[in-house]
Amino acid sequence: MNILRKIYNWMGEKVYSKYALFWLSALFFMEAIFFIPVDPLLILYCVQNSKKSFLYATIATISSVMGGITGFLIGKLMWNSIGINMVKWIISEATFNSAIMKYKLYQNWAVLIAGFTPLPYKAITLSAGFCGLSIIPFITFSFISRGSRFFLMAGAIKVWGAQIKDFIDQYFNQLVILFTIILVASFWLLK
Repeated sequence: MNILRKIYNWMGEKVYSKYALFWLSALFFMEAIFFIPVDPLLILYCVQNSKKSFLYATIATISSVMGGITGFLIGKLMWNSIGINMVKWIISEATFNSAIMKYKLYQNWAVLIAGFTPLPYKAITLSAGFCGLSIIPFITFSFISRGSRFFLMAGAIKVWGAQIKDFIDQYFNQLVILFTIILVASFWLLK
């Protein structure tokens, strides 16, 4: 946990660097394709500079959806060459097959719900392309779900920023454990 605390502190210092927005954007873009837990990064940015919380949420939303479109296209256009290998590398075949079954049942609603929850967004993007969902509803539901999630976090931090920062500093180790449990539970729910 000590290494995570060091990373947390290091990233907190980078919020004010000239490359801060680039890193935020790049990581949220990649999160839609690869496994990178970025929610703590958005929280950190908003806590460190709460005046820019909604700017950070906007960048996170746009970057995440752009990454989602890339994941969608990988699933749709490059499934045989790249997509299948990425799925094997990122998630289990059982998890992917479960996502496909959910898409067949719920289609676009699956994107809306999964984009808002802690479920891995990359599993949603790749399988949405593979299952042949229409791109416009996919983008629309992605913007709604990802934007709602990120703006809700940013708004809460804008209102209670100092208290949240103190809370994170005081309970950092417990929050890391809780986040890990939520992440594992999300993977388990997909199986």
